[in-house]
Amino acid sequence: MSSPLLNILLVEDDEVDVMNVRRAFETHHITNPLFVAGNGLDALEQLRNGAMPKDRRIVLLDLNLPRMNGIEFLRELRQDPELCSTPVVVLTTSNDDRDKIQAYKLNVAGYLVKPVKSADVEAAVSAAA
Repeated sequence: MSSPLLNILLVEDDEVDVMNVRRAFETHHITNPLFVAGNGLDALEQLRNGAMPKDRRIVLLDLNLPRMNGIEFLRELRQDPELCSTPVVVLTTSNDDRDKIQAYKLNVAGYLVKPVKSADVEAAVSAAA
């Protein structure tokens, strides 16, 4: 018996990057439901209001976001008793060691620097599941 699909929330403000993730999913026949939020505030709203299923979910998070950046999002997520155990994989252009350290201190499951190979994303999602 196979397990239910993992619900993926992509938190990304760059439409080209969103399109690239969608294309990579299609290319690799990844059929997981993909939800998209353009910033951290919208992502928290989707996670909290039932816009996506409450179980079997993972967040792919860009750090450079408007309104609420990725680190601020992670802090808020980890402080919320309902959401604190949600797995997060950072998917960003930032190769700054300070960003990596902050992200790992906030218990991310992985940190991938763009551009990434779709196989890396697939492996990170599988590992976090």
